[in-house]
Amino acid sequence: MHFIIIIIKDTDQNMYKLIIFDLDGTLLDTLGDIANSTNYALSQYNFPTHDTDQYCQFIGNGLVKLIERALPADKRTDDIVSMVKNEFLKHYFVHAEELTKPYEGISGLLNTLRDMQYSLAIASNKTHPATVSLAKRFFPGIIFTDVFGQREGYPAKPNPGILNEIIANAGVNKSEVLYVGDSGVDVSTAKNAGVDFIGVLWGFRPQKELEDLGASTFVKNCSELLIIIEQKKIR
Repeated sequence: MHFIIIIIKDTDQNMYKLIIFDLDGTLLDTLGDIANSTNYALSQYNFPTHDTDQYCQFIGNGLVKLIERALPADKRTDDIVSMVKNEFLKHYFVHAEELTKPYEGISGLLNTLRDMQYSLAIASNKTHPATVSLAKRFFPGIIFTDVFGQREGYPAKPNPGILNEIIANAGVNKSEVLYVGDSGVDVSTAKNAGVDFIGVLWGFRPQKELEDLGASTFVKNCSELLIIIEQKKIR
């Protein structure tokens, strides 16, 4: 009599399966194009403009907050914000790819993670059409499980809804999810969603901002990020 022995390996619950990335300041350096479009919009109404570096402090909470922060304090009414926002959108959708580029090593990292069969997604507070367009333009070889920007009727980060939706669509446990971002907003989003977080130090915000909100794991380059993802070593 012959027996066939079938060995079934348990799924390793100590592995990440889904890596969700922020976009601005994490995957793409979009600062120059955002600054140029905002300054253009401000100039249409004779409001003061700002140096590009100042926009590091304006970005992160969505377009409305960006416009509010760029406007003089006494001009942040709903009507003015709406008018400047409309000028921004008209300019940005034409000029969004002029200075924008992936950070060093990002394209290679995404290709490697894809080849290793990780599920990949993007969760951004940038407007949804711009998020989708930039992802297609700069990462055409990556099939993301989801690419979500700020959508009408959906709360912006740090509300965890955007991460929860991506996780549900991917059909994974939260213990199998890593969120990667560059700002305090991203730290709070990960915390609110109950998933691991890694902060990248090449983005728009300083490490201290992330640390003050509870982040403890940081990477200086994509090689360091890949090592942590493979080994799942979150402090």
